[in-house]
Amino acid sequence: MTDPFAGFKAIQKEAWSLFTPMEVFTTPSAARLVNFAGVAAGQRLLDVGCGTGVVAITAARRGAKVKGLDLSPVLIGRAREHAQLVNLDVDFRDGDAESLPYGDDEFDVVLSQFGHMFAPRPEVAIVEMLRVLKPGGTIAFSTWPPHLYVGRMFALIARHVPPPEGVASPVLWGDPKIITERLAGKVKDLSFEMDIMMPSALSPQHFRRTMESAIGPVIKLVAQYKDEPDKLRSFRAEFDALTSEYFDRSNNVMRQQFLMTKARKA
Repeated sequence: MTDPFAGFKAIQKEAWSLFTPMEVFTTPSAARLVNFAGVAAGQRLLDVGCGTGVVAITAARRGAKVKGLDLSPVLIGRAREHAQLVNLDVDFRDGDAESLPYGDDEFDVVLSQFGHMFAPRPEVAIVEMLRVLKPGGTIAFSTWPPHLYVGRMFALIARHVPPPEGVASPVLWGDPKIITERLAGKVKDLSFEMDIMMPSALSPQHFRRTMESAIGPVIKLVAQYKDEPDKLRSFRAEFDALTSEYFDRSNNVMRQQFLMTKARKA
Protein backbone atom coordinates (compact mmCIF):
# COMPACT_ATOMS: atom_id res chain seq x y z
CA MET A 1 0.00 0.00 0.00
CA THR A 2 1.30 3.46 -0.91
CA ASP A 3 1.97 5.75 2.05
CA PRO A 4 0.04 9.00 1.42
CA PHE A 5 2.57 10.85 3.54
CA ALA A 6 5.71 9.44 1.92
CA GLY A 7 6.68 12.83 0.50
CA PHE A 8 6.12 14.56 3.83
CA LYS A 9 8.25 11.95 5.60
CA ALA A 10 11.04 12.34 3.05
CA ILE A 11 11.16 16.07 3.82
CA GLN A 12 11.14 15.33 7.55
CA LYS A 13 13.97 12.83 7.16
CA GLU A 14 16.15 15.42 5.47
CA ALA A 15 15.25 18.32 7.76
CA TRP A 16 15.82 16.44 11.02
CA SER A 17 19.22 15.14 9.90
CA LEU A 18 20.82 18.27 11.39
CA PHE A 19 19.42 17.70 14.90
CA THR A 20 22.63 16.23 16.39
CA PRO A 21 23.84 19.40 18.21
CA MET A 22 20.61 19.42 20.25
CA GLU A 23 21.52 16.18 22.00
CA VAL A 24 23.43 18.20 24.58
CA PHE A 25 20.01 19.50 25.71
CA THR A 26 18.00 16.27 25.33
CA THR A 27 20.45 14.03 27.21
CA PRO A 28 19.38 15.05 30.77
CA SER A 29 15.68 14.78 29.90
CA ALA A 30 16.37 11.32 28.44
CA ALA A 31 17.42 10.14 31.88
CA ARG A 32 14.26 11.62 33.37
CA LEU A 33 12.08 9.67 30.93
CA VAL A 34 13.96 6.43 31.63
CA ASN A 35 13.57 7.04 35.38
CA PHE A 36 9.88 7.93 34.99
CA ALA A 37 9.27 4.70 33.05
CA GLY A 38 11.03 2.64 35.73
CA VAL A 39 13.31 0.90 33.24
CA ALA A 40 15.07 -2.12 34.76
CA ALA A 41 17.86 -4.52 33.75
CA GLY A 42 16.80 -7.34 31.46
CA GLN A 43 13.75 -5.59 30.01
CA ARG A 44 13.29 -5.61 26.24
CA LEU A 45 12.92 -1.96 25.28
CA LEU A 46 12.17 -0.01 22.10
CA ASP A 47 13.00 3.68 21.66
CA VAL A 48 10.73 5.13 18.91
CA GLY A 49 12.03 8.21 17.12
CA CYS A 50 15.30 7.61 18.95
CA GLY A 51 17.27 10.40 17.26
CA THR A 52 20.89 10.29 18.39
CA GLY A 53 20.08 7.51 20.85
CA VAL A 54 20.13 9.40 24.14
CA VAL A 55 17.15 7.52 25.62
CA ALA A 56 18.24 4.17 24.18
CA ILE A 57 21.81 4.50 25.49
CA THR A 58 20.57 5.56 28.94
CA ALA A 59 18.29 2.51 29.10
CA ALA A 60 21.01 0.17 27.83
CA ARG A 61 23.39 1.38 30.53
CA ARG A 62 20.82 0.10 33.03
CA GLY A 63 21.00 -3.35 31.50
CA ALA A 64 17.89 -3.19 29.32
CA LYS A 65 18.00 -5.00 25.96
CA VAL A 66 17.43 -2.05 23.67
CA LYS A 67 16.41 -1.40 20.10
CA GLY A 68 16.05 2.07 18.61
CA LEU A 69 14.38 3.33 15.44
CA ASP A 70 14.40 6.71 13.71
CA LEU A 71 13.38 8.12 10.34
CA SER A 72 16.81 9.75 9.86
CA PRO A 73 19.74 7.49 8.86
CA VAL A 74 22.08 10.35 9.82
CA LEU A 75 20.83 10.37 13.41
CA ILE A 76 20.92 6.57 13.56
CA GLY A 77 24.59 6.75 12.55
CA ARG A 78 25.23 9.11 15.45
CA ALA A 79 23.35 6.81 17.84
CA ARG A 80 25.52 3.87 16.77
CA GLU A 81 28.63 5.94 17.47
CA HIS A 82 27.38 6.65 20.99
CA ALA A 83 26.76 2.95 21.62
CA GLN A 84 30.21 1.99 20.33
CA LEU A 85 31.87 4.56 22.61
CA VAL A 86 30.75 2.60 25.67
CA ASN A 87 30.64 -0.87 24.09
CA LEU A 88 26.87 -1.17 24.39
CA ASP A 89 24.97 -3.58 22.17
CA VAL A 90 21.99 -1.56 20.92
CA ASP A 91 20.17 -2.48 17.72
CA PHE A 92 19.64 0.85 15.93
CA ARG A 93 17.93 1.02 12.57
CA ASP A 94 16.24 3.64 10.44
CA GLY A 95 12.50 3.18 10.01
CA ASP A 96 9.03 4.62 10.37
CA ALA A 97 7.04 4.95 13.61
CA GLU A 98 3.88 4.27 11.59
CA SER A 99 5.23 0.91 10.40
CA LEU A 100 7.45 -0.60 13.06
CA PRO A 101 9.59 -3.52 11.81
CA TYR A 102 9.07 -5.58 14.96
CA GLY A 103 6.83 -8.43 16.07
CA ASP A 104 3.66 -8.28 18.15
CA ASP A 105 4.23 -8.19 21.95
CA GLU A 106 8.00 -8.05 21.42
CA PHE A 107 8.89 -5.43 24.07
CA ASP A 108 8.43 -4.91 27.81
CA VAL A 109 8.83 -1.14 27.43
CA VAL A 110 8.23 1.28 24.55
CA LEU A 111 9.59 4.82 24.97
CA SER A 112 9.68 7.97 22.85
CA GLN A 113 11.27 11.31 23.66
CA PHE A 114 9.85 14.05 21.41
CA GLY A 115 9.83 11.48 18.59
CA HIS A 116 6.58 9.66 17.83
CA MET A 117 4.73 12.98 18.14
CA PHE A 118 5.98 13.92 14.65
CA ALA A 119 4.34 10.93 12.95
CA PRO A 120 1.63 12.46 10.72
CA ARG A 121 -1.11 10.06 11.88
CA PRO A 122 -1.24 9.71 15.69
CA GLU A 123 -3.78 6.89 15.51
CA VAL A 124 -1.43 4.83 13.32
CA ALA A 125 1.66 5.51 15.45
CA ILE A 126 -0.01 4.61 18.74
CA VAL A 127 -1.50 1.40 17.34
CA GLU A 128 1.97 0.38 16.17
CA MET A 129 3.67 1.28 19.47
CA LEU A 130 1.09 -0.71 21.42
CA ARG A 131 1.16 -3.61 18.96
CA VAL A 132 4.85 -4.30 19.64
CA LEU A 133 4.37 -3.87 23.42
CA LYS A 134 3.43 -6.92 25.46
CA PRO A 135 0.20 -6.83 27.55
CA GLY A 136 0.99 -5.17 30.87
CA GLY A 137 4.10 -3.58 29.38
CA THR A 138 4.96 0.08 29.91
CA ILE A 139 4.59 2.81 27.31
CA ALA A 140 6.04 6.21 28.21
CA PHE A 141 6.83 9.34 26.23
CA SER A 142 7.87 12.97 26.54
CA THR A 143 6.03 15.62 24.54
CA TRP A 144 5.62 19.40 24.29
CA PRO A 145 2.38 20.93 25.70
CA PRO A 146 0.69 23.24 23.17
CA HIS A 147 0.37 26.20 25.58
CA LEU A 148 4.07 26.32 26.55
CA TYR A 149 7.20 27.45 24.72
CA VAL A 150 7.94 24.65 22.25
CA GLY A 151 4.26 24.02 21.56
CA ARG A 152 3.76 27.70 20.81
CA MET A 153 6.89 27.70 18.66
CA PHE A 154 5.54 24.89 16.49
CA ALA A 155 2.20 26.71 16.22
CA LEU A 156 4.07 29.81 15.02
CA ILE A 157 5.93 27.77 12.42
CA ALA A 158 2.68 26.16 11.23
CA ARG A 159 1.18 29.60 10.62
CA HIS A 160 4.04 30.34 8.22
CA VAL A 161 4.38 26.83 6.76
CA PRO A 162 1.07 24.96 7.12
CA PRO A 163 1.51 21.17 7.24
CA PRO A 164 0.00 19.03 4.47
CA GLU A 165 -3.69 18.25 4.80
CA GLY A 166 -4.27 15.34 7.15
CA VAL A 167 -1.09 15.81 9.18
CA ALA A 168 -1.92 16.19 12.88
CA SER A 169 -0.19 18.85 14.93
CA PRO A 170 2.64 17.21 16.94
CA VAL A 171 1.89 19.34 20.00
CA LEU A 172 -1.52 17.74 20.49
CA TRP A 173 0.51 14.90 22.00
CA GLY A 174 1.30 17.35 24.81
CA ASP A 175 -2.34 17.74 25.90
CA PRO A 176 -3.32 15.24 28.65
CA LYS A 177 -6.98 15.37 27.56
CA ILE A 178 -6.11 14.38 23.99
CA ILE A 179 -3.61 11.76 25.17
CA THR A 180 -6.32 10.26 27.37
CA GLU A 181 -8.72 10.13 24.40
CA ARG A 182 -6.12 8.58 22.09
CA LEU A 183 -5.21 5.88 24.62
CA ALA A 184 -8.78 5.21 25.84
CA GLY A 185 -9.51 1.50 26.06
CA LYS A 186 -5.95 0.59 25.12
CA VAL A 187 -4.07 1.23 28.39
CA LYS A 188 -4.46 1.33 32.16
CA ASP A 189 -2.74 3.20 35.00
CA LEU A 190 -2.30 6.34 32.90
CA SER A 191 -0.26 9.05 34.65
CA PHE A 192 1.40 12.35 33.82
CA GLU A 193 4.31 14.38 35.16
CA MET A 194 5.70 17.78 34.15
CA ASP A 195 9.43 18.44 33.96
CA ILE A 196 11.67 21.13 32.53
CA MET A 197 14.57 21.34 30.09
CA MET A 198 16.84 24.37 30.42
CA PRO A 199 19.11 24.74 27.40
CA SER A 200 21.72 27.47 27.61
CA ALA A 201 21.41 30.67 25.58
CA LEU A 202 23.01 34.12 25.57
CA SER A 203 19.92 35.85 24.20
CA PRO A 204 16.64 35.00 22.45
CA GLN A 205 18.39 35.73 19.16
CA HIS A 206 21.25 33.40 20.04
CA PHE A 207 18.77 30.65 20.80
CA ARG A 208 16.92 31.27 17.53
CA ARG A 209 20.16 30.86 15.62
CA THR A 210 20.60 27.47 17.26
CA MET A 211 17.05 26.49 16.29
CA GLU A 212 17.62 27.64 12.71
CA SER A 213 20.59 25.31 12.39
CA ALA A 214 19.21 22.19 14.10
CA ILE A 215 15.39 22.01 14.28
CA GLY A 216 13.80 20.52 11.17
CA PRO A 217 10.66 22.67 10.81
CA VAL A 218 12.62 25.89 11.49
CA ILE A 219 15.29 24.93 8.95
CA LYS A 220 12.55 24.28 6.39
CA LEU A 221 10.87 27.63 7.05
CA VAL A 222 14.08 29.65 6.78
CA ALA A 223 14.89 27.90 3.49
CA GLN A 224 11.41 28.67 2.19
CA TYR A 225 11.89 32.38 2.90
CA LYS A 226 15.43 32.63 1.47
CA ASP A 227 14.21 34.86 -1.38
CA GLU A 228 11.63 36.74 0.72
CA PRO A 229 13.64 38.80 3.21
CA ASP A 230 10.63 40.72 4.55
CA LYS A 231 8.80 37.52 5.44
CA LEU A 232 11.92 36.04 7.03
CA ARG A 233 12.46 39.22 9.05
CA SER A 234 8.83 39.14 10.22
CA PHE A 235 9.08 35.49 11.26
CA ARG A 236 12.30 36.09 13.16
CA ALA A 237 10.75 39.04 15.01
CA GLU A 238 7.80 36.86 16.07
CA PHE A 239 10.13 34.02 17.06
CA ASP A 240 12.32 36.31 19.17
CA ALA A 241 9.30 37.85 20.90
CA LEU A 242 7.99 34.41 21.85
CA THR A 243 11.41 33.20 22.98
CA SER A 244 11.85 36.30 25.15
CA GLU A 245 8.91 35.16 27.29
CA TYR A 246 10.81 32.01 28.31
CA PHE A 247 14.38 33.28 28.36
CA ASP A 248 15.81 33.47 31.90
CA ARG A 249 18.23 36.39 31.58
CA SER A 250 19.66 36.00 35.06
CA ASN A 251 20.78 32.42 34.37
CA ASN A 252 21.35 32.36 30.59
CA VAL A 253 18.88 29.52 30.04
CA MET A 254 15.61 28.85 28.28
CA ARG A 255 12.73 27.43 30.31
CA GLN A 256 11.20 24.65 28.25
CA GLN A 257 8.64 22.62 30.19
CA PHE A 258 7.62 19.24 28.85
CA LEU A 259 5.07 16.56 29.73
CA MET A 260 5.86 12.92 30.48
CA THR A 261 3.14 10.31 30.03
CA LYS A 262 3.20 6.73 31.30
CA ALA A 263 0.73 3.83 31.10
CA ARG A 264 0.53 0.06 30.91
CA LYS A 265 -0.90 -1.79 27.93
CA ALA A 266 -4.31 -3.21 28.75
